[in-house]
Amino acid sequence: MPYENERSSYEPLRRIAENERVKELLGNYRVRQRPMHRTATLPLIDVSKLPHDGWKPHWVLAIDGSFLPVAIKNGYPGAEAAYITVASVMLDAAKLRELDQQRPVEPKVFRATQESEALDDLLPGRNVVYEEDGSAKVSFRRALHNLLAAKRMSEDGESMLDTYEILLRHKPKPQKVQTEQGCPYEDCPVDGTYRPQNGTFQCMCKQKRALYSTDALRIHERMNPESGSNDRIYSEVMQVVERLWVVHILRTLEKQRWLTSLKRLAILIDGPLAVFGQPAWISQAISEELKRINTLVREATGQDILLLGIEKGGEFADHFEQIDQNENGVAGSFPKRTAALLTDDYIKQNIYFSDSTKPYGEGTYFGRKFFYKTSSGARIIATLPYLDDAHSDWFTGDITQFPRLADAAMLLDELISSRYPNSLQPIVAAHAEASIPFNLGKKVLERLARDLTTETKK
Repeated sequence: MPYENERSSYEPLRRIAENERVKELLGNYRVRQRPMHRTATLPLIDVSKLPHDGWKPHWVLAIDGSFLPVAIKNGYPGAEAAYITVASVMLDAAKLRELDQQRPVEPKVFRATQESEALDDLLPGRNVVYEEDGSAKVSFRRALHNLLAAKRMSEDGESMLDTYEILLRHKPKPQKVQTEQGCPYEDCPVDGTYRPQNGTFQCMCKQKRALYSTDALRIHERMNPESGSNDRIYSEVMQVVERLWVVHILRTLEKQRWLTSLKRLAILIDGPLAVFGQPAWISQAISEELKRINTLVREATGQDILLLGIEKGGEFADHFEQIDQNENGVAGSFPKRTAALLTDDYIKQNIYFSDSTKPYGEGTYFGRKFFYKTSSGARIIATLPYLDDAHSDWFTGDITQFPRLADAAMLLDELISSRYPNSLQPIVAAHAEASIPFNLGKKVLERLARDLTTETKK
């Protein structure tokens, strides 16, 4: 690491550029051939030819989250906490269709078609410790448990913690002793194995310290207590809360006997239907719960749940842009109103190189990914959920593995936004509710943290 204001010289750059070992390594890397040379096929579906009964949603629910770490002035260097927010925006799609026939429309009339709600909380990070705790990691674990316990869709319904603990039943058991989760306390005298239970319970050692059901997510294990960024743990909490909130909503509708409302509702979430990192196991649990709920929804409505994960960028978006171009780099090669059903072979040959026999998405995804080019020419990368065991077979790309593909395509055609390239109105609205302005937001929230911390100490 350089000293403050220290500038790099050109000598290291020259030395690296002339290093024979570096040249050898660069010359030995694989270079992907042009798309015309690939062997894996890309199943293309003309969605205009798919059966469609004219279904259109009355409402669209979009979910997006963000987080912002801020410095905490508590006397310890590097102390930080992270504000986390997950926003839900309900869009009146039926009203939007009416307004679309009356253009131009005043902005306030358009805004009246949206209702929003946000889950806001604070996660302690490095060197931020509650009075009763012995370390920042312990405080982080407590805060995560309390975050889920405090949030619920219905006042008389289950909490998000209750929803999580239902999913905890589906946590896969370790296949090897070495992969078993240890006690969250690094100084545990018995070095015991953590056995997930609901609620708060006690460590097996004599100190009887608190353990939480949320420790099974293992997010705390990645906390960096001394230096470096802790963005990874905040990001993992955010992705879990976003996806858990979807399951929580569906379970609440089930308990309230409102499952028939899903015939008029589509749900969009920012990002793929997947969970990455330490809490990846919960993706399989979500999949099992979605299958169970979908069976009830199908009995009540005759239709499957319409849930879409929407990706804004990344390697899949880059590849979609590539295959939409001809050899001269001109866009438009990929036909409009066409879906490409991605398979394991295609992904490994063209997007993420791998010779692994393990299917792409195993252990992280709870949905199948596809490309779709809308009627307006926008490129969308989306995921539809596994609602049947056969849907998770990435070795094949069959239309039956993508539930309600025709309805999904129609919805994407209808919801395209002109504000940003390849964007959707509900996701734009949800992001606007969740996104914290970095510069201004950081100053405001740091001042809030400083003032509240000072008041607490008085």
